[in-house]
Amino acid sequence: MLLTLGNVTYRRKALRGQLLNQFLHTLMPSKQDFLVFGAPRIEQDDIDAVESVMRSGWLGTGPKVAQFEQAFAKNRGASHAMALNSCTAALHLSLLASGVGPGDEVITTPLTFCATVNAIIHAGATPVLADIDPETLNIDPEQVRLKITPRTRAIVPVHFAGRPCEMDALMALANEHGLKVIEDCAHAIETEYHGRSAGTIGDFGCFSFYVTKNIVTGEGGMVFSRKAEDAARIKILGLHGMSKDAWKRFSDEGYKHYYVVAAGFKYNMMDLQAALGLKQLERVEKYWQRRKAIWARYMEELADLPLALPAPAAPDTRHAHHLFTVHIDANRSGISRDAFLDAMTARGIGVGVHYLSLNEHPYYQETYGWQPEDTPHAYRVGQQTVSLPMSAKLSDADVTRVIAAVREVLEVQHARIPAVAC
Repeated sequence: MLLTLGNVTYRRKALRGQLLNQFLHTLMPSKQDFLVFGAPRIEQDDIDAVESVMRSGWLGTGPKVAQFEQAFAKNRGASHAMALNSCTAALHLSLLASGVGPGDEVITTPLTFCATVNAIIHAGATPVLADIDPETLNIDPEQVRLKITPRTRAIVPVHFAGRPCEMDALMALANEHGLKVIEDCAHAIETEYHGRSAGTIGDFGCFSFYVTKNIVTGEGGMVFSRKAEDAARIKILGLHGMSKDAWKRFSDEGYKHYYVVAAGFKYNMMDLQAALGLKQLERVEKYWQRRKAIWARYMEELADLPLALPAPAAPDTRHAHHLFTVHIDANRSGISRDAFLDAMTARGIGVGVHYLSLNEHPYYQETYGWQPEDTPHAYRVGQQTVSLPMSAKLSDADVTRVIAAVREVLEVQHARIPAVAC
């Protein structure tokens, strides 16, 4: 059947297809329009730095890694820094350097990425969860106190979203019971607590340079340690247990023999990554200022909506503004968290969930018998949390888009797609 519209004649079936495609295009943004959650800001000198390493012929662990370790330690005021291929590796080796092993218990938060607890498991220890403070979303020191047993060997606090944990209270507990403290600083490169940088307060500090983090190397991590002997141990364990760094074997000093002194791991960072990290580090303050400005806009322009916003930073601390998390309570907002996620995605806004509580995941339930009600505050947050885009790459127009989408979703409550007759 033919149908004429204006000066154009269509077959009816073809017209239906075209109209449907046009309708869906207006409803669903194109891939080019989609605002990717956590997309990093990469500038030309980042690209030039990586290209320079590629042309040098030295792609693996080498002088750029050493430069990055020194520069990052100086920036954060750390005594010893070891670059690795991930924050997970940093956590794992910090636990091993702490002497953690089978039969030991390590206390951490249930509101974190699985890497935190998996590192404990890989060290051979048993993870123990202490619930969070419902306002700060960080591990609650009083809950930690209740979980300490004669088998407890370490505490792994996570500076959630870039807000520092109550480190004075945690360090007091550690000193009282002879425990190691390993700070998970994956969100906390710029975080400060009472004048000290996150990662320099405990015995170890572990950082992430994953693609969504405040400094990116694609994949990558760093660990700080207070003691030189711990740093040496991590260096050895991070590169197959060899007594010499691999890059020194091929330096202009000439070939050097090495000995394997431990059953180590392939955890080393590459010069390709370190070159990018060095350039990113030069702009760490600039990027933090940008995220701080975005944070302020969100706080101001979302304040009247039926959702919970992040708590303000505590006095004498610095928030890294890594994640901006809102809580969607269906009873208050009129929409479930998951429906909100779908509605934001339909509007071309990438969002995240940080995090489902660890005791909701099947593996941990089956292995350790954990249940959501074991840590009720973390469970409630895990059911309601949504992370909005927060990156130095975001333009003012991008931020306006995010705010407009949040307002629209909460005003209409549900995005509905009308049926199309075919």
